[in-house]
Amino acid sequence: MTELEDKVRDAVGKVADPETGMSFAEMQMITNVKEEEPGVFKVEFVPSSPFCPIAFKLATDIKNAAMTVTGVKKALVYCRGHRMEQQINEMTNKEPQK
Repeated sequence: MTELEDKVRDAVGKVADPETGMSFAEMQMITNVKEEEPGVFKVEFVPSSPFCPIAFKLATDIKNAAMTVTGVKKALVYCRGHRMEQQINEMTNKEPQK
């Protein structure tokens, strides 16, 4: 893992789960952080339940945390193991309209 990947993992690991108050790092919810190309990061997480009602919010919180790291130009966040993971992933990584 590169130094920048470590920084991103650290930043997204500090995000707190509002239901438990524990950080994502404590809950081991972040399963992968990878720099796909310079400045573009892929972050994968598993919510605490396959029916977690706030998984979309968690994905957004992770994306926002990753974007605070100097050197990150784009963060792609993927939810795994959730009943609606496809929809969550599409909405979280949708390109803004220009």
